[in-house]
Amino acid sequence: MAQVIEVDGLRKQYGTVLAVEDVSFDVREGEIFGLIGPNGAGKTTTLECVEGLRTPDAGRVRVLGLDPWRDATALQPRLGVQLQEAHLQKRITVWEAVDLWASLYRQPVDGARLLEQLGLHEKRSAWFMTLSGGQKQRLFIALALIHDPEIVFLDELTTGLDPQARRTIWELIRGIRARGKTVVLTTHLMEEAERLCDRVAIVDHGRVIDIGTPAALVRRHCPERAVAITTDDARAASLLAACRSVTRVEPGAQGVLVHGNDEDLLDDVLACLSTNGLHVTGVQSQTATLEDVFLRLTGHSIRS
Repeated sequence: MAQVIEVDGLRKQYGTVLAVEDVSFDVREGEIFGLIGPNGAGKTTTLECVEGLRTPDAGRVRVLGLDPWRDATALQPRLGVQLQEAHLQKRITVWEAVDLWASLYRQPVDGARLLEQLGLHEKRSAWFMTLSGGQKQRLFIALALIHDPEIVFLDELTTGLDPQARRTIWELIRGIRARGKTVVLTTHLMEEAERLCDRVAIVDHGRVIDIGTPAALVRRHCPERAVAITTDDARAASLLAACRSVTRVEPGAQGVLVHGNDEDLLDDVLACLSTNGLHVTGVQSQTATLEDVFLRLTGHSIRS
């Protein structure tokens, strides 16, 4: 796939605060790409530099082959931006906001159809101040999509939303990608990145630590696997410890937790249970997550 965004050696400082120290990554056409990490890691500043909202102190950025600052007039109609913090007038209606944004572009999409796709048709006459958090976020997505952009930037889109609203937004983002758009998002929610993103760049203290697919990052940094066995059979720990792919066994109150690095760990454990006739009431395979990767790479957990 073609590269639609190229960032090389990005640096941005505010007074004595070094927000972005040395960030490099590329985004491919048609993918959902995530900048992930805790609040204060430099994700939003990086995104704003790519969008052309801030001028970096050093580094090179190209978006659709253009410079976000020198070529802003040509580039901006091709980008859709949802900011981390955005507000509208309290008594502007949903339809008035969409109609206003549409008037700013030469070839906007059908605003009524867009509201229907985003589940806001019944709220078209509602004031902005009466919308729920999830409805406001969907409205901001509509405003970002009203001109049919090639790349959509979403900054901390689901922060503060309840789980149901968050999953609704996730489906909307997948729908944007399904229409052939490229999506770049920031989040400090590791589950969100793992569910949505084709690739992610882990950012901490203004630097990119690693880039890859969520699965590849887990395999690279946290290859350990585990299987939780619920059993009251006293033989379980010693028999499982003898399995080829098992590296260690942790006894627990309700059974044992078996660890290993081999992809065949679960198969070996199940074969051991069957061969030895162990009485088992539960088997649960456990794998590492992006949050485990972040903890391994940085030495600290995600800070919200």
